[in-house]
Amino acid sequence: MKVLTLADFQQFSAEKMKKNNLFQTPRFFCDIYCFEPGQEQKGHIHGEQDKVYIVLEGEGTFQVGSHKQVLGPGQGTMAPAGDEHGVKNHTAQRLKVLVFVAPNQA
Repeated sequence: MKVLTLADFQQFSAEKMKKNNLFQTPRFFCDIYCFEPGQEQKGHIHGEQDKVYIVLEGEGTFQVGSHKQVLGPGQGTMAPAGDEHGVKNHTAQRLKVLVFVAPNQA
């Protein structure tokens, strides 16, 4: 059994949002996305993948389809396959987001 400590997977990058992989199989992956202030994951579409975002720390503006909403710690949303989605850290604080994607097509 693989056991992790989330704090070990929360690295940031000054250049761009950092994806820190926790778990990965051919059917699924789980990352922690770490955003410095002002960083974003631009809107994009996965044709066959559903994505779940759960905010661990900070606040961000989340887009799913044509809807945008600010989410904070303990809140989450899902982007179904085919819907454009993205995240922006619009604040002066760091943002950490737990992300689940299935199926994994990486």
